[in-house]
Amino acid sequence: MESSSTIKLEQHPTAPPVAEPGLRRSMGPRHLVMIAMGGVIGSGLFLSSGYTISQAGPLGAVIAYLIGSFVVYLVMACLGELAIAYPVSGAFHIYAARSIGPATGFATAWLYWLCWAVAIGSEFTASGLLMQRWFPGIDVWVWCLIFASLLFGLNAVSSKFFGESEFWFAIVKVAAIVGLIVLGGAALFGFHPLSEGGNHPVLFENFNTAGGLFPNGFTGVLVTALAVFYAFSGSELIGVAAGETADPATSIPKAMRSTVVRLLIFFVGAIAVIAATVPFDEVGLDESPFVTVFSSIGVPFAADIMNFVIITALLSAGNSGLFSCARMLYSLADEGHAPRVLKKLTQRGIPMVALSVSMLGGLASLISSVMAPETVYLALVSVAGFAVVGVWMSIVASHFFHRRAFVKNGGDVAALPYRAPLFPLVPILAFTLCLVSLIGIAFDPNQIAALYFGVPFVGACYAFFYFKYGRQPRTVESA
Repeated sequence: MESSSTIKLEQHPTAPPVAEPGLRRSMGPRHLVMIAMGGVIGSGLFLSSGYTISQAGPLGAVIAYLIGSFVVYLVMACLGELAIAYPVSGAFHIYAARSIGPATGFATAWLYWLCWAVAIGSEFTASGLLMQRWFPGIDVWVWCLIFASLLFGLNAVSSKFFGESEFWFAIVKVAAIVGLIVLGGAALFGFHPLSEGGNHPVLFENFNTAGGLFPNGFTGVLVTALAVFYAFSGSELIGVAAGETADPATSIPKAMRSTVVRLLIFFVGAIAVIAATVPFDEVGLDESPFVTVFSSIGVPFAADIMNFVIITALLSAGNSGLFSCARMLYSLADEGHAPRVLKKLTQRGIPMVALSVSMLGGLASLISSVMAPETVYLALVSVAGFAVVGVWMSIVASHFFHRRAFVKNGGDVAALPYRAPLFPLVPILAFTLCLVSLIGIAFDPNQIAALYFGVPFVGACYAFFYFKYGRQPRTVESA
């Protein structure tokens, strides 16, 4: 017996989308854009960007983020064609199951679920630690419970309510980035409205370091590629939300174009300003680079402002992550590869059991970060870092096989509502760049654990699938 997802995937790409039973199509383009932005703009930009600059150098960091933006565009182009043709919840793991094989779809779903479950736990912890700046007498675990209850409530009401909350969460982060680019950029041109300027660098003089333009060699750029890709993780959330989007054929292309352009401007612009302002050998993980820049240009209460912004960013990413986790479990159950109880929906169309299990997964990750930080939690974080690139590779490979099967079965590419350009170059190039980034981390002792734990985890997913469900035949739906 076929699941509802299978029926939808047999729909012709030019036909109107069939709504998934129970799930509500209540989100529009602005919700999709901010969900993607909310998932992307988090600690990767506000905190970890300092690591990228210190490893790759000022110019190298800008190049690394340009490469990351380019790869995001390639992945989004592939995802866009699939998501518009078949707008289903938990989209891309279903595409992998149909286009590559059910075991690959299964592994993709669990990689992505674990990635966000770990992120949820780490974001609760980080938010609690940051709250100690203002409330040192309140234990971190109290804030973790408060934030967990808040995000669970936002996700439990309705998908539209979730979309609205994510929209306003993301506004705070975007405002901070725009402020950094405008005020920091003005200071680099010699305009200091909030301070006397002092020894503030001019334009890009910081780029010419004592070690040249690439103080750690160009390999520093390649080694930081995975960290940059992880910073861009969350852009694919548009695909996860496709099943709850009104008018996907119009909303998804608009949201994807807006997301790619905004990520390019915000990420590359912010990194360029930070790299031009703070010497690369002085930026690190001990302080947010945003705090350093805002302080240098005289923004009052810079540390407190950024503390608030970073807490908002962490909760926003956790909000998007919890949404994604619940939809992945719902979709797995819909495929028959997880307990059927995970498909149960409330009257408002919320997969409450899947949402609850995902929250428990995030809390389990949080507990492991305290009880076993050097064993269990290290493994979880490593798999999460590996998962982002692994899922992107799954998306572009699914698009490659899907389009090839579509044409082979007589489909008219010109009739597709949206199609990725330059096929097959786009999916092949995206897959290659992602693979190169995984190979590159083998040369970074700080990140190689991602391979040690990530590859065996994927192998375990395949082994479990074949043991539990047998060797199901590969089925490529031609639409």
